[in-house]
Amino acid sequence: MSSGGEPGRQEFRTPTFLDLFTPKLVTVFREGYHWPHLQADAIAGLTVAIVALPLSMAIAIASGVAPERGLFTAIIGGFLISAFGGSRFQIGGPAGAFIVLVAATAHRHGVEGLLLATMMSGVFMLAGGYLRLGTYIKFIPYPVTVGFTAGIAVIIFASQLKDLFGLTLAGAEPGEFIERLAALSAAAPTVNAAAVTVAVLTIGLILVLKRLRPGWPGMLFAVTAASLAAALFALPVETIGTRFGGIPRSLPLPALPPLDVGLMLAVLPDALAFALLGSIESLLSAVVADGMTGRRHRSNCELVAQGLANIASALFGGICATGTIARTATNVRAGAHGPMSGMLHALFLLGFMLVAAPLASYIPLAALAGVLAVVAWNMVEKHAFAALLRSSYGDALVLLVTFLLVVFRDLTEGIVVGFALGAVIFINRMSKTIAVEAHVPPPLEDVPDRIDASHPAYHAEEAADPHTVIYRISGAFFFGAASTVGSVLDRIADRPRNFILDCSAVPFLDSTAASVIEGTVRKARRAGVRFFITGASEQTRRMLVTHNVRPPDVRYKASIDAALRQLKAEESAREEAAAVG
Repeated sequence: MSSGGEPGRQEFRTPTFLDLFTPKLVTVFREGYHWPHLQADAIAGLTVAIVALPLSMAIAIASGVAPERGLFTAIIGGFLISAFGGSRFQIGGPAGAFIVLVAATAHRHGVEGLLLATMMSGVFMLAGGYLRLGTYIKFIPYPVTVGFTAGIAVIIFASQLKDLFGLTLAGAEPGEFIERLAALSAAAPTVNAAAVTVAVLTIGLILVLKRLRPGWPGMLFAVTAASLAAALFALPVETIGTRFGGIPRSLPLPALPPLDVGLMLAVLPDALAFALLGSIESLLSAVVADGMTGRRHRSNCELVAQGLANIASALFGGICATGTIARTATNVRAGAHGPMSGMLHALFLLGFMLVAAPLASYIPLAALAGVLAVVAWNMVEKHAFAALLRSSYGDALVLLVTFLLVVFRDLTEGIVVGFALGAVIFINRMSKTIAVEAHVPPPLEDVPDRIDASHPAYHAEEAADPHTVIYRISGAFFFGAASTVGSVLDRIADRPRNFILDCSAVPFLDSTAASVIEGTVRKARRAGVRFFITGASEQTRRMLVTHNVRPPDVRYKASIDAALRQLKAEESAREEAAAVG
């Protein structure tokens, strides 16, 4: 904000609690919200709703629940995410990234367990937002997010093969990737040509419209065309009506899932996974919107909104809600002005459900599988994946480990192991950037020679002091580099009479590093060496003093020159005392 003093000067202050958790909707209204803004938001909201209608049902079916639960999630969760969120353009609803987790939870604990896990994840997100953890969630390494997203895409595509080809399995479809592929291979003789035709028609029409008419809602047109073709030609394909009996024409009344302690403990790991994945997905989506618009979201406020949305979604029978990158990008490209577009998108979806619910019974499942096949393909950041494989050994290793663990093991395990491996590689890289070297004065600009009080005549005995050693540490001094630096300091600490350690180029020092310096100081004290530390920042000095690196064992000076002047003064005083004696 502008200060009341000089024009153009900016006064910065620490944001208050109210600043951090004020929804963007309030910010937009404070700026002034007028009829043209509402028109822009209405057009953008309608555009996104048309995209979200088939996608929400497809994600719900792929997650192993009824299609209306995807609509409930987009309506309730999407409305609350936009109304209370910290992003101006975020569109919330069911996301493809959750398909695997939701399907596994529903299979293990039933729909009631899924609803309970969703509500618990909302509570965790609320707590994370108010504890301001959103800032740290964004520190997930880029190779982890790329590998994770690619792994999710592979699993989503594999989960749609049954409906894409109209296969008939001998039993329930396995959840594990290898077992699923084996079961689908065994069912290959049951391929339904009509289902394959519908799926190919859907995928082809989506791709053609995306190329020729990128502004049109290709997914809705493709699903509509596939439904008409299946109905007109009486194709023998499974539809929403034949599998689920259609979708309701109204929202259910809110109801709490069973709050059983045993069930809560059983779904706790799933709830934590939902919260972690939802937080990552929503904040990534908000970052994408920031990059497209030049705005900045409030991450912790966004987490609070995600928490409220998931609690409410579970109350109305919905599944996990989160910010969705594709729909958020569509919202921005459609000209949205603020969060009203997301709220109107939810209301438009509610209107579609009230009016057109009976028509949904005719949608072929192969068409929705085609929609998700396209979604899976678009999820893979192909150029980023290839670039990371070429960039460095460490990034490629993190990427592949995350990707393979997500596909063949578990989503949460993939994120945790990928993050831990990325952290270890980062520590290794940072430990190699620190240097301990003898101090060499930097080259200065040419100046004219002169002899005065500040530039005395040269005296050879003062130019080189064999009893004083000066070493400089440059780089972050932390536990990863402690052993390397410690071995260097130990070799030199007991040699000279005076030892100056310059820390002016140390931006960060942790407790392990402080302990290493404390050991060096202790060794120097036993050897009778005078120890100076120069250029230490306030934070570095506080850490060192906490670890007993304090006077009289060590003296702190602002610069190397100040330490040398102190030594010279002490030496002169000692010589004068000896002469008098």
